Amino acid sequence: MTEATLTPTSSSPTTSSSPTTRQIWTRTRGIALALVLLLAAAVAIAAVRSDSRHGRLDPRSADPSGSKAVARLLADRGVSTRVVTTLGEARSAAGPDTTLLITSPDLLTRHQQTDLRTATEQSGGRTILISPGPPSLGTLAPGVTADPAVSFDSTLSPRCDLPAARRAGSADTGGIRYSTTDQDADTCYPSEGLPTLVRVPARAGGGDTVVLGAPDILYNDRLDEQGNASLALQLLGSRTHLVWYLPSLSDDSATDTGSRSFFDLLPSGWLWGTLQLLIAAVVAALWRARRMGPLVPERLPVAIRASETAEGRARLYRKAAARDRASAALRSATRTRLAPLIGVPPAQAHAPETLLPALATHVDGDPGALLPLLFGPPPRDDAALVSLADQLDALEREVRIS
Repeated sequence: MTEATLTPTSSSPTTSSSPTTRQIWTRTRGIALALVLLLAAAVAIAAVRSDSRHGRLDPRSADPSGSKAVARLLADRGVSTRVVTTLGEARSAAGPDTTLLITSPDLLTRHQQTDLRTATEQSGGRTILISPGPPSLGTLAPGVTADPAVSFDSTLSPRCDLPAARRAGSADTGGIRYSTTDQDADTCYPSEGLPTLVRVPARAGGGDTVVLGAPDILYNDRLDEQGNASLALQLLGSRTHLVWYLPSLSDDSATDTGSRSFFDLLPSGWLWGTLQLLIAAVVAALWRARRMGPLVPERLPVAIRASETAEGRARLYRKAAARDRASAALRSATRTRLAPLIGVPPAQAHAPETLLPALATHVDGDPGALLPLLFGPPPRDDAALVSLADQLDALEREVRIS
């Protein structure tokens, strides 16, 4: 390693490995295109889902999944329909001449369900639950449980003694299936032995609770099929007033969680989901850490000149003011090259007691100067480092000539 290598001057050519703007764009345009397509797909899916869910089970909506048609038919029969979105409105509307329809019971918190049950169980009115699941059945319809397997048949026959069901005939009630321990309950429209419509009479007050496994009979585009219209009108029109409760997450009562803990607020199945993610992470780590055999050398895609490598290392040494490392590298390389020239084994090239006596017979001058030159302390400044490099080059030339 020469002086020019260790101490590059301002006139030395410089190289830059920083990528240009064009190179950055070439490398990242594939990722950018994938992100744009992913974002566009997400927006499209959100738009489609938003359109399909707009006004679902809303008696003011004329969309296919809305319920404006059944509300109009009820109005023709003298039944008023009132839409509410808060728990307070639903509770205050409960009464013997009122039917309370809850479109999404599972959206209600445990506190909301308890308050609603307290207001309706002895009101003498009718409560209709649309597709309730385990989160709401235990509170709003005690004694009724949901079966994990849903019905694969949409259109079912009544097969019960409930007058409304017998008059309506077949209807599209297929969905969630239920079972009940109440001996006085009416179980209708069974699928594989389990009903999809259950009517549980109240213990006092003369009211009842109707659990419906599917909302199809209330949709605008399904009302004219089978006996859907007849069943919907009879279930919803048994009282003079119909309160249509559309639970909303913006309801202030939804934020009152009472004494529920953090784990109660997590959705069901979070423990199994976390365990599956942990197993997947372990499997991925084992897959990425696998070795198919011994390591093999790989040829570099670009050949780099030794002078460029030496120049880059010299610049790093100079930037860090690492004269000790630079001088050690110079001395070690010189000793390694001198050893075979004077008959010293490579393993003994860095042992002064072996290298110096053999080297003294090949040079002129004071042999005592070889020890500080080849094994001395680091230079004090850059000038001393340059001088050390010159002396080492001169020593190597002298040995080669001798």
